Amino acid sequence: MKLTNRKITDIHLLEDTYSISIAIKKTYLERWDNYYFALNQRYIGVELPLDYSKKKREGEYFLFQVDFPYHSFASYFNEGEALDLYIVREQGDERTRSRIKSNDDHLEFLQLRVDNGQIFHPFTTRKGNVSFSRKDPFLFGRLENVDLTKDGMLHLNGLYHYPDLEKVINLQLVITSNLHDDVMVFDIVQEDIPKTYKNYDWYKAMKHQAFSAKFDLKTYLTLGKTQYFKFYLQMEVNQDNRTEMVQSSRLKVNTLKQEYPVTLKRKFAGKKFKIYCKPTRKSKYLSLSVAPFKPIPSMLRRLKRKWVEIRRSDELLKLYKVAFYLLGKVLPVQKNLVVFESFHGKQYSDNPRAIYEYMKEHRKKYQLVWSADRRHIAIFQEKNVTYVRRFSIRWLWYMTRARYWVTNARLPLWIPKPKHTKYLQSWHGTPLKRLAADMEEVHMPGTNTKKYKKNFIKEASKWDYLISPNAYSTEIFRRAFQFDKEMIESGYPRNDYLTKSNHPRAIENLKEKLKLPKDKKVILYAPTWRDNQFYQKGKYKFNLELDLDRLYEAFGDTHVMVLRMHYLVAENLDISAYKGFVYDFSNYEDIRDLYLIADVLITDYSSVFFDYANLKRPMIFFVYDIDDYRDHLRGFYFDFERKAPGPLVQTTEEIIEEIQKIEENGFMPSEVEEAFYQRFCYLEDGNASERVVKKVFNK
Repeated sequence: MKLTNRKITDIHLLEDTYSISIAIKKTYLERWDNYYFALNQRYIGVELPLDYSKKKREGEYFLFQVDFPYHSFASYFNEGEALDLYIVREQGDERTRSRIKSNDDHLEFLQLRVDNGQIFHPFTTRKGNVSFSRKDPFLFGRLENVDLTKDGMLHLNGLYHYPDLEKVINLQLVITSNLHDDVMVFDIVQEDIPKTYKNYDWYKAMKHQAFSAKFDLKTYLTLGKTQYFKFYLQMEVNQDNRTEMVQSSRLKVNTLKQEYPVTLKRKFAGKKFKIYCKPTRKSKYLSLSVAPFKPIPSMLRRLKRKWVEIRRSDELLKLYKVAFYLLGKVLPVQKNLVVFESFHGKQYSDNPRAIYEYMKEHRKKYQLVWSADRRHIAIFQEKNVTYVRRFSIRWLWYMTRARYWVTNARLPLWIPKPKHTKYLQSWHGTPLKRLAADMEEVHMPGTNTKKYKKNFIKEASKWDYLISPNAYSTEIFRRAFQFDKEMIESGYPRNDYLTKSNHPRAIENLKEKLKLPKDKKVILYAPTWRDNQFYQKGKYKFNLELDLDRLYEAFGDTHVMVLRMHYLVAENLDISAYKGFVYDFSNYEDIRDLYLIADVLITDYSSVFFDYANLKRPMIFFVYDIDDYRDHLRGFYFDFERKAPGPLVQTTEEIIEEIQKIEENGFMPSEVEEAFYQRFCYLEDGNASERVVKKVFNK
């Protein structure tokens, strides 16, 4: 058996205890003083250490036995709560934790019947890790073998499980298609479980758990369009003398047992078709397509896939890094070339945009080029600005020859700055939360506290200029970034727009552009991200804690709500039920327009409130998790709870009360709010871009 670091080799259920074998590489543990295995409640954050023992060593791996007795921890497991399995490593103040990977071998069958008729079971996440969940009984199915015969017949063999099998009346296969709304239902044959599975714990005391089914695809070869099929199981169940239909989630495939894709090319009615079977990339659902076969487009798709593989290969990345370094040394500087980038090439926004727009009008001798992420090129095309695709060959040429780089976030650490390049870092906010070297503990994926600080400071050492919006920020930036070069204390260039465009005509035009009702007020909700709530490196999750039903009931006739998630948040919010009241502008090009149309801002710990304060409009701080955020995640630079320029609330009801007060009494800045404005906004006079450009580009 091939071992993989942090991957389970076996898992079985003994009465109420999950016994898990895990392979850990010896070198993975060497420099750590302490390590242990634990479950973590995904949404609450409670850590539950587990008993473990080191069983034996195989080559460069240790095999650990981890025991998880359900009833010893039952009080922590709520319905729907996800419990993720980790290994935690510690050394002094440094602490890191990493997920345990699944072997993807029938985990959902290891179901334990618990209180209130619910079940508890392990499962494989979309990222291939091991988690546990407690929920109501459900029908689970998995395909063990998928076969296509030359006559166009699809043969399916699989396993299924339902906790109350004695109540099952019959079992059927359900197939849906993208080309029509009809659901196809087929009877399936129930079979004895194959002998190869009789050593599994989930096999015991379970009869008729295997099934087979056939699906004739010839019927679907005449439509002339690509057709995609999805597969489910459904069963009739006798519940208290009445019949109910129970349907499984989409059928997964066992990738350990069979290689994919499974394909068949077949001629029918004079035309050639291709049938293509494979598991989906993340969730391993069975995906089947039937399409007219066109040789040239098919060849081009294969070539494109091959090129993507090459482009993402480690070898090409190493070559690219070497090329960047060498070209930066040998190519002559282009003294008038300026490369701009905002939020890793994802936006045309923020301080780089303000500097660009000022230079375009007042420094026409410069060649101004934007670095654009390949997934967001449409933004730059729409704005008709000169751009180059990030990490392309042309980008390499521009970056290594440019006299100036202007960006508002860190560039990848591997990028070496040529000696002839001046690097202007504008940053992207006045700091409330602790930054870089000032952070006591880092909870972000793909790093640890020591590594994060080291990498941040190494990148900051490349900056030649750093923009600061006020004296408060200057002091923090110097220390947190360990920055000892030229600080430009100018105010933020991005706020020039707020000063110059804050008038009724501009606001009316923006509402028209955004297709918002002109006769309603705007509530802007712009929260930040949470370091410890993530899907993967660079993609953070966000739970919308607002009660949109209550807000709609209170303000649906007079207001609209605009949502603006942080650029790192990967969530796709479903607001379809609130059409005409809630608008999601998370992907809108620049938040500055949303500031101008907003009559009130709701935020939390995001630096947006420092910018919005320039408009002298009301703000509400929705800080439902302030104790955890302040004490465990980041910590604050000043007494936020006493000096925030607006009320701090923790429920939707309190938000409604505060907005109603504003509607009834109007808005008058308090002494705290005036003091805040004088401390943080005193430089924002509409001329920050000019001050920055004169400082950097007049040299």
